[in-house]
Amino acid sequence: MIIGLVDEAVTRGARQSKACAVLGLDPRTLQRWTAGAVEDQRRGPKRSPKNKLSEVERKRVLAVVNKPQHRDLPPSQIVPRLADEGTYVASESTMYRILREEKQLAHRGRARPREHRRPASHVASAPGQVWTWDITYLRSPIRGVFFYLYLIMDVWSRRIVGWDVQEQELAELAAPLFEKSYRNEGIENGVLVLHADNGGPMKGGTMLSTLQRLGVATSFSRPRVSDDNPYSESLFKTMKYRPDYSGEPFLTIEDAHAWVTRFVAWYNLEHRHSAIRFVTPQQRHDGTHLAVLDRRRKVYEAARERCPERWTGNCRNWSTPKTVELNPGRASSDRRNKERRSA
Repeated sequence: MIIGLVDEAVTRGARQSKACAVLGLDPRTLQRWTAGAVEDQRRGPKRSPKNKLSEVERKRVLAVVNKPQHRDLPPSQIVPRLADEGTYVASESTMYRILREEKQLAHRGRARPREHRRPASHVASAPGQVWTWDITYLRSPIRGVFFYLYLIMDVWSRRIVGWDVQEQELAELAAPLFEKSYRNEGIENGVLVLHADNGGPMKGGTMLSTLQRLGVATSFSRPRVSDDNPYSESLFKTMKYRPDYSGEPFLTIEDAHAWVTRFVAWYNLEHRHSAIRFVTPQQRHDGTHLAVLDRRRKVYEAARERCPERWTGNCRNWSTPKTVELNPGRASSDRRNKERRSA
């Protein structure tokens, strides 16, 4: 096919080199293809390196690395130990290569290697099913001392359902805040999943016992993987990029509390969130977003009827996202991206 394209371009007056450049092809490659030498004729060296280990030496390396005193150690530990004994068997890289070829280059310790699997996915189709929470720092006048903002958000509606500003980061402070938010929202026992990262307050005994007593299922991010808690991270970014958030220290905890009060009111009642078709979190939380989106759809349909020549495609998609998935798998992410592009 490529040869045909180049031939067609040459027939119409183009230079072969220019046609090859457009296709990202070297002219010499095209000449080999035209001559029939399509397969790579290179066969590599025909002789083994002179310094290659003999089979006896190779077996000795395997015997050494698999000795009882060495079998739990990597070559980086074996080589210096042998040197302390006045013994040289092979270089560290050679040991690694032989172990790799023998399918022995795996975890060599006695303990099972720690695994950090992706957290389970959770799908919310209504408020009060999946919450996420985290703690962020607010600067104080004293260098190295911070106020701590606790924020709990409903994943489905993006509404902030609970928050507080404290001088410490403790599970003993997070548990009462969560229980208060839980009671205020009227959550039923055994319905809610709470996702958080691996911080101490999230996994503290007081917090976990409170969640267990309320029948709340827990979900945790992998250590040092902020993408596993994206909704809280996005919320904090929105907060700290607000025009009235100067980044200057809050003089007192009361000042921090007052600022967060204004932010939460703006976020819940005024902020039109892009992920929920630009309705406010409060509108989506209480269900009034359906009427808002329906009015927008009618406005666009009326505009299209007035001037159909200005519309080359469908009207803007004002339908509401029915579900929200926390930490979706690869298949779910691909499907969601496809739906977003088609919208």
